[in-house]
Amino acid sequence: MFQSVKERRTIRKYLQKDISEDLLNDLLETSCRTATVGNMQVYSIVVTRDALMKEKLAPAHFNQPMVKQAPVVLTFCADFNRFSQWCRERNAEPGYDNLLSFLNAATDALLVAQTFCTLAEAAGLGTCYLGTAIYNPQLIIDTLGLPELVFPVIAVTVGYPDERPDQVDRLSVEAVVHRERYHAFSPEDIDRLYCTKESLEENRKYVAENKKETLAQVFTEVRYTREVNEALSANLLEILKQQKFL
Repeated sequence: MFQSVKERRTIRKYLQKDISEDLLNDLLETSCRTATVGNMQVYSIVVTRDALMKEKLAPAHFNQPMVKQAPVVLTFCADFNRFSQWCRERNAEPGYDNLLSFLNAATDALLVAQTFCTLAEAAGLGTCYLGTAIYNPQLIIDTLGLPELVFPVIAVTVGYPDERPDQVDRLSVEAVVHRERYHAFSPEDIDRLYCTKESLEENRKYVAENKKETLAQVFTEVRYTREVNEALSANLLEILKQQKFL
């Protein structure tokens, strides 16, 4: 399993080979043994195999080709709807229409998603995370019929790989692991920790193509701008209110 994780790659091209129902069910069932906040399992997983449904979901994920090409698309949702219904039917009044509950349910959904991807990759499948689920949640909510207190957190395409791309770069462990207390980074630390990422040929090309001076400028001025982040944040808050999490 260690080797499987060390060798992982994001797969965006898939063979036109179906995933057996037995294998998919086994992966889902095993994934549901993952850790969960308060042993509540406040998540749901929507399995999409139907081509028409994938067609409807594609715009929510900016029409990335793998959404329609992959044999399976999984949408992992924060879900306090089911748990709240159970409470009410057992003479217990739930109080989960709030931000803390959303964060707990989102944590559950992300934990089970990561467990699923790790197991799927160990079984020879390829996966691709779609963070776009929180960029366009309304379309996903409408397409999948998600009721109040259910919110899409992450989606994953799954299938047998039809490519073996290079692994993308990762920062060293020193950059992300802090011992006992968070340590501040000096300018020299930042230079050292990011020098490999900045020196990669593909990243140098990325900077040149976008006519920027640094890779950081590509992130802040092209990929994830303040204006877009603030607009998407406002939309996210509105839909969280609509779904009764705020």
